[in-house]
Amino acid sequence: MYGKKLRELRDIEGWTQEEVAKKLGVSKQTYSHYENEKRKPGLKTIRKLAEVYQVNIDDIFAEHEHDFFTSLPIVGSISCGDGVMAYEDIEGYEDIPNSWIKGAEHFLLRAKGDSMVNARIEDGDLLLIRKQETFENGEIMAVLVDNEAVLKRIYRADGVIILQSENTKYPPRLITNASDIRIIGKLKMNLIRY
Repeated sequence: MYGKKLRELRDIEGWTQEEVAKKLGVSKQTYSHYENEKRKPGLKTIRKLAEVYQVNIDDIFAEHEHDFFTSLPIVGSISCGDGVMAYEDIEGYEDIPNSWIKGAEHFLLRAKGDSMVNARIEDGDLLLIRKQETFENGEIMAVLVDNEAVLKRIYRADGVIILQSENTKYPPRLITNASDIRIIGKLKMNLIRY
């Protein structure tokens, strides 16, 4: 259905597929796939399409919006009482393309501080986290320590869990008692906006 709407909007403007593709910064073939619904545009491209045609996103994708996006909470803090995690201080919601979150539960976490700057994670960045309780050595994980959600590179060695910052001014934190830590989820993406 969105392909038909894209063709109608292009016809109204009197543009060729090539002209629209150039405005979007994609190839003519890619734009043609959008009109023929052989390929779904990503969130950035959808926003650009709405801008190019000077319409609301809903004017193109309203009937299929649920096919494209899921609204995820932006979590300010996380607590864990009686073994149950609770999102607290939800600062809002962000629409995330479904293609980013296939087959798992996700949430957004706001980065705090400068402990992960060498992994290109800055204070205030919005991070897409996939909920999971397991990890592989070296993965960047959101973990709950002392009722505070922190993001660290994590390792397990000789029965000790090592939380490693990506900033040399912070030493590794060693967790000898596994009950002192709860794995919340794995970092999937940093949603950097320019």
